[in-house]
Amino acid sequence: MAVIDMLSRLNMDTTVLRARMATLTQQTTTGLKSQQLGGLGQDLPQALDLKAAIHRQQTYTAAISAAGGRATGTQAALSQLHDIASHFADSVAIKLDPNDPQGIVRAATSARDALVQVANLLNSQQGGQYLFGGTDLANPPVPDAANIGTAGFATQIGAALGTLGGGNAAAVMTSAVTAAGSNAAGVTPFSAFLSNPASGLNEARRAVPTADGLTLPYGVSANRNAAATSTGANTTGSWARDLLGGLAMLANMTPANAASQPDFTQLVQGVTGWLKGASTTIGEEAGALGQTQAQLDKLQTIQAETVTALTVQLSGVQEVDMAETITRLQGAQTVLQASYSAISQLGSLSLVQFL
Repeated sequence: MAVIDMLSRLNMDTTVLRARMATLTQQTTTGLKSQQLGGLGQDLPQALDLKAAIHRQQTYTAAISAAGGRATGTQAALSQLHDIASHFADSVAIKLDPNDPQGIVRAATSARDALVQVANLLNSQQGGQYLFGGTDLANPPVPDAANIGTAGFATQIGAALGTLGGGNAAAVMTSAVTAAGSNAAGVTPFSAFLSNPASGLNEARRAVPTADGLTLPYGVSANRNAAATSTGANTTGSWARDLLGGLAMLANMTPANAASQPDFTQLVQGVTGWLKGASTTIGEEAGALGQTQAQLDKLQTIQAETVTALTVQLSGVQEVDMAETITRLQGAQTVLQASYSAISQLGSLSLVQFL
C-alpha cells in the first residue's frame, strides 16, 4: 500500500509539474505572464489602469494628427487667399487709371474670376470636411460659389458704384462695406448656418482635445476672423468679407464710373486700402495658425513619448523576465524527468518486492 500511495502522490505532483511546465512554456513563447488579464493576479488593477491611459493618449494623438492635417489644409488655402488679396491690392486696384478704360475692363474681368476662386478656396475640404465651415462640416460655407458675382452683396455694391459722382466716393465706399458685412439672407454669400447668430456666427472655434480637460482652437470660419483683427478705415471686421467686397467693387467697375475722375480716384484709393487690409489680416491669420500648428506638432511628440513610457510600464507588469522564466522552465523539466523516473521505477517493482 505504501508503494501505491507513493505512486499516487507522484502522479499528483507530476500533474502539477506538467501544468507548471505548460505555463512556463507559454510564457517563454509569448513573453507574457498570462494571455488573459485575469491571470495577472494582483497586477491586474495596474495593468488595466495603464491600458486605459495608453488608449486615452492614443486617442488624443489621433485627434491631434487629424487636426494638424486640417490646419495644414487651411494654411494652404490662406496662402492662396493672401496671394489674391495682395495681387489685387498691389498690382490691380492701385494701377486703375480713369484715363485707361480698357484697363478698367480688364481689372473687372480679372476680379470676377478671382471672386469665384476665393469662394472656392473658402469651400476647401480636407477628408470630406469643409475647413472654413465652422462645426457645419458637411455643407459648403459658400453655397453658390460659382455665382458669387451675382450674390446680393455684390449686386448691392454694383448698385452703389453706379451712383458714383458728385463727391460721394466716401458714401459709396461705406455702402460697399455695409453690403459686404451683411448677414441678411439673400445678401450674404455665406451659408445660413454661418450667418445665424444662434449657430455658426457666434460659435466657438473648432478645437481639438489635447489632454484631459484641455483643448486647442485651430478652426477658421469663412465669414469671421479667428485669431487676427481687421483694421483700417474701411473694414467689415472680417478679412474674407473685406476681400470679397473689394473684389466685388472691382468686378462691377466700368469705364463709365470714371466720368468723375476725382470720385473715381478717391474710390480706387479706398478699394486699394480695403484689399491691403484684407491681405495684411490674412497674413496675420496664417501666422497665428502657424503657431497653432507648431503647438500641435509639439503636443503630438509629447503624446508619443507618453505612450512609449506607459507601454514600458505596462510591459513591466505584463511581461516576464525571460532569463528567469527559462531557468525556471529548465528546473521544472529536470524535476519532471526525475518524477517520471521515480514512477517508472516504482511501477517495475515485482510482487516479491512488495512482500
